[in-house]
Amino acid sequence: MQMNGDIKNPIGNEGFSGQGDGQDSKKETKHSAISELLSWVAVFAAAIVAALLLNTFIIANSKVPTGSMEDTIMQGDRVIGSRLSYVFGEPERGDVVIFKYGWICPHCRMAEGEGEAPDICPFCESEIKRPETLYYLKRTIGLPGDKIEIKQEGSVRQGDLDSSVPGLNESMGDDAELATAAVYVNGEKLEESYLKEAMLYTGDMEFEVPEGCYFFLGDNRNNSLDARYWEDPYIGEDKLVAKVLFRYFPDPSFIN
Repeated sequence: MQMNGDIKNPIGNEGFSGQGDGQDSKKETKHSAISELLSWVAVFAAAIVAALLLNTFIIANSKVPTGSMEDTIMQGDRVIGSRLSYVFGEPERGDVVIFKYGWICPHCRMAEGEGEAPDICPFCESEIKRPETLYYLKRTIGLPGDKIEIKQEGSVRQGDLDSSVPGLNESMGDDAELATAAVYVNGEKLEESYLKEAMLYTGDMEFEVPEGCYFFLGDNRNNSLDARYWEDPYIGEDKLVAKVLFRYFPDPSFIN
């Protein structure tokens, strides 16, 4: 085959020497390495941004610090919640919900409380300008407009309760009978198969959930700081963060 006589030097018409060829090769290698590094940086940056957006707007990834929801969720479990559940819908009775409960002092992290933070931390006496948010995780018992009643019903042997329940009198013995309570919603007894154990009776209680608010209790009813004991027992819908879907550590399971 006849080739065109106008074929030029493939590296140009200046007639570079072999030394120049080597320098170009080194420059190309360096440029390629920098390009690859930048591409990896871009991938990691995109992953970080995606994770931040996911955690801010779509999911809530939380560690549970107490045993107030045992045995549904154990102390130290990590859970995943859907932030979108209450953007496009409302809580249903029985939902396990993460919500904003109060404040934590950002200076000492020893002081915390319900509602809005005070100007001065009662523990370290520092000025609180930007308090951290205190989140709680509890089960939805009362919906807007519900009437909640807690009444005495039945009894349980002391020996059948967890020994960590506050207020148990060991001198009474395991066979001592203790009064238990049940929850009624709008006059109907609420069946609560998720409870860790029978709920001890501590007196009749009655609550009427305002519109736009919800009433929450823990599944470990005998060892839970929940709506029964809060200064304001109702959580506004603007405080709801996510519906808990499942726990993924240490024992993966869906939350019912």
